[in-house]
Amino acid sequence: MTQTEFKRRRRQLMRMMGKGSIAILPAAATRLRNSDVHYPYRPDSDFYYLTGFAEPEAVAVLIPGRKQGEYILFCREKDADKERWDGAIAGQEGAVEEYGADDSFPITDLNDILPRMLEQCDRVYYAMGCDPDLDQNMSNWINQIRGKARSGVHTPQEFIALDHYLHDMRLYKSRSEIAVMRKAARISAAAHKRLMRECEPGMKEYQLEASFLHECSRRGARQQAYSPIVGGGDNATILHYVDNSDKLESGELVLIDAGCELDYYASDITRTFPVNGKFTPPQAQLYQLVLDAQLAAIKQVKPGNAYNAPHKAAVRTLTRGLVKLGLLKGQPAKLVREEKYKKFFMHGTGHWLGMDVHDVGDYKIDGHWRQLEPGMVLTIEPGLYIPRGSKGVAKKWQGIGIRIEDDILVTRDSCEVLSADAPKTITEIEDIMAA
Repeated sequence: MTQTEFKRRRRQLMRMMGKGSIAILPAAATRLRNSDVHYPYRPDSDFYYLTGFAEPEAVAVLIPGRKQGEYILFCREKDADKERWDGAIAGQEGAVEEYGADDSFPITDLNDILPRMLEQCDRVYYAMGCDPDLDQNMSNWINQIRGKARSGVHTPQEFIALDHYLHDMRLYKSRSEIAVMRKAARISAAAHKRLMRECEPGMKEYQLEASFLHECSRRGARQQAYSPIVGGGDNATILHYVDNSDKLESGELVLIDAGCELDYYASDITRTFPVNGKFTPPQAQLYQLVLDAQLAAIKQVKPGNAYNAPHKAAVRTLTRGLVKLGLLKGQPAKLVREEKYKKFFMHGTGHWLGMDVHDVGDYKIDGHWRQLEPGMVLTIEPGLYIPRGSKGVAKKWQGIGIRIEDDILVTRDSCEVLSADAPKTITEIEDIMAA
């Protein structure tokens, strides 16, 4: 992502804000893992979306129409001793020259400088709750300014949730963002193919996880968008299973939900396949039903359709199939209305995808499902989950969990499956595992 892209985003937001406004965005805080060891640092998505700045201890400020410069970045000063231990720091010069700030001040001066900037503005755009320390400082600064009102100091009159505007911007992906997400999906798809080739009975779930991480890392994606799920047998019926510690048994399926993060953009792919490389007849029947539901849902991903249209298509297909297989009894339309399918499919069919794996953006507007538009990216992920011991279910279906998930870009006329490189038909999977 180039600095031109970040500059374009800042200009777009400032046009919406208008003059007399100020937007304040903090970077994410560092987090201790244990003792003096920190988790790997990742900047806040909103902050990075506008700045491209990946250092901690920073605050971005946007003031449309400010003569001295509209984009101000508070960040750490250069410090040779710290840099010896932790690596390079951009400092004030770097913030301007490398990251496009119009002006930059040490983060230690925030308490002195930012209140004076607030005094010049009518509207404050800020997301409460993201940074408790900055929330407290904001409250103190506003109270101080109000205390000076009698002496003629101007007090901001409106406080507006910044995330409402920014998250709507993030929902529509630019060409640069789409290019990164397409590459991330291809890397993850290659890793899923590797796991199909390597899987064999007797392996541990974590061995497949390790192969996935290695394949992504060697292709340049060193971070995962979320903790990988590798669930064999009954573990696949646990939606957020992340222990990944059991042995993979012949005759069972393994469900792998894993996706890399590349340049701060997520991929999210799920594939389910037989540990020994061959679906049993009951596994194949359920798998084909989930695949049919996914394909029906993907057909509904096109401009003008409501966000929930794919989910409705998946539910209809799954319910008809479950009746045909004897897992549900009754009229499909009535079963759908009564949500009887939720015994086996209890989650939605997808979510927005972007910088966050469950990305930002409203799903409904004024109580109505949002219409899909070009540039939006979402997942399509129907599934069936039948744990061992399920009452009223024949044993041949028990212990089977299946989910098939792809990353879908809404295009001008239809959609593009960004993760199409990951095999998902029964024939494709069995062929690649046999090879």
